[in-house]
Amino acid sequence: MSKISLAEAVKLKSVLSKRIHELEEEMDRVAFVEIEKGEKIPPPARSLSDVEQDLEDIRKDLRLLDKLMYQANIQNNITYNEHKLTIVEAIEYATQLRAKARKYKEFGSSSKEEYPYYGEGVSIIKVATFDPEEYRLRGLEVEKKANRLSNLINAKNYQIELEFDGDKYF
Repeated sequence: MSKISLAEAVKLKSVLSKRIHELEEEMDRVAFVEIEKGEKIPPPARSLSDVEQDLEDIRKDLRLLDKLMYQANIQNNITYNEHKLTIVEAIEYATQLRAKARKYKEFGSSSKEEYPYYGEGVSIIKVATFDPEEYRLRGLEVEKKANRLSNLINAKNYQIELEFDGDKYF
């Protein structure tokens, strides 16, 4: 059996998911035909059972690919900031870092003081309890960390090979 890299598997998973969607749409097209009463049904280019079989084959391949990817993401490690992380942990950590960076950058784009509205003869001031510039810089730094971690994950994904025949799809 041929092999594909984990990076190729990630792309292939997307290709297979798209193909499943296309086959489901094809099922809808070939399942029904509008004809005049009394007329014969024209032979379809592909039968519903042909499309169903293709769909089952791709779903089976997708399940196998998913299993292999999950195993690889648990069994393989990367080293980040002198810590050993499984790929699945690293992926989640990168996601969390991106969320943190997004929030910090949101705070970083705030004003130190705003005058959102005026009450009955009273001015209301919205005052930040933090330094927006500090949060802007922290956001950029956390985003750099997320990018470094993502690069390590991507590099590792090209090193790992899975026992999967991708020749049908690539």
